[in-house]
Amino acid sequence: MIEIPSDLHRDVVPLAFLLGTWEGAGVYDFPGTEKCNFGQEVVFRHDGRPFLEFRSRTWVLDEQGEKVRPLENEHAFWRITTNAQGTSGEREIEVSSVRDDGTVEIWYGKLHDGKPQIDLATDAVARIEGAPAYSGGKRLFGMVKEELLWVGEKAAPAVPLRPYMSAQLKKVLSPAKLIQDINDLPDDGIAFFR
Repeated sequence: MIEIPSDLHRDVVPLAFLLGTWEGAGVYDFPGTEKCNFGQEVVFRHDGRPFLEFRSRTWVLDEQGEKVRPLENEHAFWRITTNAQGTSGEREIEVSSVRDDGTVEIWYGKLHDGKPQIDLATDAVARIEGAPAYSGGKRLFGMVKEELLWVGEKAAPAVPLRPYMSAQLKKVLSPAKLIQDINDLPDDGIAFFR
């Protein structure tokens, strides 16, 4: 079930399915780097303005699933630019992001009509001098059976566009929400089971 916060800006209501903290694991594989399994935490949140804030932290996992070292961090802002109310099919989305390796990206894409799926492609990429070679990418996000699945494709000057990173994430329950739900139980707690 998707909950829509009362203070969520109306322009981003179609993105409400993304809100919350998501955790899971995936695979990273790009030529010139070490292939690995990674853990990931993604947070989508809002502050009432017409965008969602996105934060992603990833780390390399060993064979036992333990954290080894950081892999990649990203911070972004997601907006719906046209058709926010969904009156004419797909909604257009723009994302501005920065990664810890010194890469800044502008993404454009679409939220599909009638299903929780988002396709994005880079429109602009800027890098600081020491950032790895990178010329563009694509991403696909989708909600499947209450899990957030995503795949990223990447291109570099010497490597054509190819999948390089994907993950399967589950929503993390908020302790504050659990406490709120407990407070809604009858005083003795037993009546709930009758």
